[in-house]
Amino acid sequence: MTYLKKILSTVKAESPILYGIVMIHFISAIGCIVGLFIDDRTLMGINVWIKPLKFCISTGIFILTVGYLNTLYPFSIRKKNIINNLVSWTLLIETGIIVYQASRGVQSHYNETTLLDGLLFAAMGILIAVNVLIMILFIFETIRLKLKTTRSVQWAILIGWSVVLFGSWVGGQMISQMSHNVGVADGGAGLPLVNWSTIAGDLRIAHFFGLHGIQIIPLFALWLSNKWKATNRSQILAVTVFGLLYAGWIGFTFYQAKQGIPLIKL
Repeated sequence: MTYLKKILSTVKAESPILYGIVMIHFISAIGCIVGLFIDDRTLMGINVWIKPLKFCISTGIFILTVGYLNTLYPFSIRKKNIINNLVSWTLLIETGIIVYQASRGVQSHYNETTLLDGLLFAAMGILIAVNVLIMILFIFETIRLKLKTTRSVQWAILIGWSVVLFGSWVGGQMISQMSHNVGVADGGAGLPLVNWSTIAGDLRIAHFFGLHGIQIIPLFALWLSNKWKATNRSQILAVTVFGLLYAGWIGFTFYQAKQGIPLIKL
């Protein structure tokens, strides 16, 4: 909790606009929870507010992560501001489209039913493409520069960004087939909240774990550096093993989904 407060205060001081957009996401998540109780409409078998709730939380965490990690790079103030504004505003619009489509009771992804739906879906693709380019920038800059952190944490950040890029590629796979399920049409029985299919393959699993690698792997490295007073070489080796295991898990869930096999069959 103390570390979370440090992250929030650092991001708020460095980029008030990005911090404000993160708060908008979390407040919107509360609004989606309220929607679950007062709106009984369903879409593809689940309440219309489940999807925007997930995206508000997940995207808010991602923007906050970018805002904090950006403070570790020796960028100019101008470069940091450009990155923070691009990430936060594009993803705010992305989330806004998802919430708007949910309020209409229609799909936001893979929806080309009407001209408006098609334009909104295309806009979402462009907004995500901008963020993928920023991920690639972070990968190159993490290799090229010395970050304001330990070597093991910097290595973890590099692995994290690489995993996120793969997770984004999985998202591209879903767009290419205009669905997230493999073997059956989207919808149907799924796990609570996340709604990952329990009857067929679901690419959203690999996508989810891929996108959150940028939080999980660096947090492991940070925890390790605080708990284990070993040499940098030993810590880097431990982070590498953890990163490979995490990447292997994502690869497994992707392969499993492509075979049409659910993560948990119920």
